Amino acid sequence: MKKEVMLVTGAGQISMAIARRCGFGKKIILGDKNMDNCKTIAKIMTDAGFDVEAVQMDLSDRDSIKAMIAKGQEYGDIKYLVNGAGVSPSQAPIEAILKVDLYGTAVLLEEVGKVIAKGGAGVTISSQSGWRMPQLTAEQDRQLAMTPAEELLDLDILKPENIRDTLHAYQMAKRCNEKRVMFESVRWGERGARINDIAPGIIVTPLAIDEFNGPRGDFYKNMFAKCPAGRPGTADEMANIAELLLSDAGAFITGSTFLADGGATASYYYGPLQPGK
Repeated sequence: MKKEVMLVTGAGQISMAIARRCGFGKKIILGDKNMDNCKTIAKIMTDAGFDVEAVQMDLSDRDSIKAMIAKGQEYGDIKYLVNGAGVSPSQAPIEAILKVDLYGTAVLLEEVGKVIAKGGAGVTISSQSGWRMPQLTAEQDRQLAMTPAEELLDLDILKPENIRDTLHAYQMAKRCNEKRVMFESVRWGERGARINDIAPGIIVTPLAIDEFNGPRGDFYKNMFAKCPAGRPGTADEMANIAELLLSDAGAFITGSTFLADGGATASYYYGPLQPGK
């Protein structure tokens, strides 16, 4: 029997929270490069009554993305996308961050956009980090949004000599994610579908714990201590937003980024987190 299909990339806490909130009754194809993680999350969800199939998927590889899409199409129309895959500044070198978080997300949105069913919707997970760097020029933003995916990493602003460190690479990748969602929302709209972005702040996940224990751990702990919310967020709070964006209640929302960081960005620009204070 054919089912609506939900593609979920990244076998992490945010992806799982969104899939559990929005994926019941659907065929969920869960893809991750680490098959052990993927199978673990798939089993947790299967034991809770969800229909989940784990597949190995490398976000930095177009053929791997296309294979995941093809697997989903075996069960029905691709109706939903949840992209939570990625690597953090403490987990990977500059080249890997740009290839996975920036290039890979661009390819995923492009390839899913070719097949997304009418009435379908997607969310991709970026980061507050995209809001923590100097504004780019309008032309640079346009380049990040519209450059063919296979040419993205050749842009001058993304060449190794112009990337300071892994954090800068991550910020550029997340800025690109947001611009790419705007660009792709036009193409998805031609198929009667929507795509949006969620930019989380510090969310308690294994990835965040790596950051807390990494070289910028004190910086991150200070960030959530001095943001208006006074705490980190949870994966389920990101699922609250995704539930709106993936449902008919969000039918008028597409091409948008929802910043959900407990006010940390506001504090960074206008409060106690301002640089130098």
